[in-house]
Amino acid sequence: MEKLFSKERKRAFFLALFPPIIYLLIRVLFFSCKKRYHKPKRVPDAPFMVAFWHGEILMNPFMYKKIFKDVKMSLMISEHFDGEMIAKSVSYFGFDTIRGSSTRGAIKALKESFKKIDLGQSIAITPDGPRGPRHSVADGIVVISQKKGLEVVALSYKASSFWKMKSWDEFIIPKPFSTLDFYASEPFSLAGLSKEEAKKEIKKRLFDYV
Repeated sequence: MEKLFSKERKRAFFLALFPPIIYLLIRVLFFSCKKRYHKPKRVPDAPFMVAFWHGEILMNPFMYKKIFKDVKMSLMISEHFDGEMIAKSVSYFGFDTIRGSSTRGAIKALKESFKKIDLGQSIAITPDGPRGPRHSVADGIVVISQKKGLEVVALSYKASSFWKMKSWDEFIIPKPFSTLDFYASEPFSLAGLSKEEAKKEIKKRLFDYV
């Protein structure tokens, strides 16, 4: 009986059951809402990088699909169990994933990112993930962008009505039938900037639509 309800079996059960349900609920919620898209004047050549806050991860895949529908993307997600749940859920959107973060599996994640980029894939990162602090910018996005010479696009969305979770990232869940405003910045380069200057530029772009 103990083995039947082991931690590994419970996790396997949750990973099999919940991601497709989560994906379905997200799509139903999305289609119930009114959408307004604020697109950049220029779409960068692939590969490029995408940045968005961890608390806004729920709806941003729809923005990416709207603007960059023909560009293959890999989303960097932590190796924690909640990261595994997210990875399984976003796979239904057709995204690849890279497992690792600045706090765990960083070197492996960087190497995998470089491989994906060499294959022409773009890379999406939540710069304040997986554990915050909220709206901070970790080194990963700067290192990858500058090493590979990739432009960055900042994504953000605002909901006219929403629930805010009591989590470190203040995770946003739009309410059904609300209005969603999706924003994508003009592509920008981090070339020639110091690490701190690059982080400030990323944060500035992500806050442009607050």
